Amino acid sequence: MEELIERKKDIRDVKMMSPLTWAYMGDCVYELYVRQELINKTNLKPNKLHIEAINYVKASKQAEILKKIMDKLSEEEQDIIRRGRNTENHHLPKNASVEDYMYSTAFEALIGYLYLSKQDERLKEILGLIEVKPLD
Repeated sequence: MEELIERKKDIRDVKMMSPLTWAYMGDCVYELYVRQELINKTNLKPNKLHIEAINYVKASKQAEILKKIMDKLSEEEQDIIRRGRNTENHHLPKNASVEDYMYSTAFEALIGYLYLSKQDERLKEILGLIEVKPLD
């Protein structure tokens, strides 16, 4: 399958990026995954799709997901998580605890790192561990 969007960065460049850059990309990749899963599994209208997607992309849910999958991650992936969690972020969360926000940033950093480093099979495996379905 051809890439929809070409990823030009070399793995060495990706490893040198800030974990917040990985999280920036991971936020987008994860939200796209959640939206696609909801569209594939439901016949909801866009407003309801948006409401359901928020349940998965909010910090508390991402933190919960990360804690559930930690034991399935490699040592390298756990290092990415540590770097993402410990990165100094001057943004204070409005609707999440500081701990949840740190863990959600770590989760997004992992997703972004895997995407940017073109580890697509591993990214699919990890996303496949997350069951996305309407919560109502």
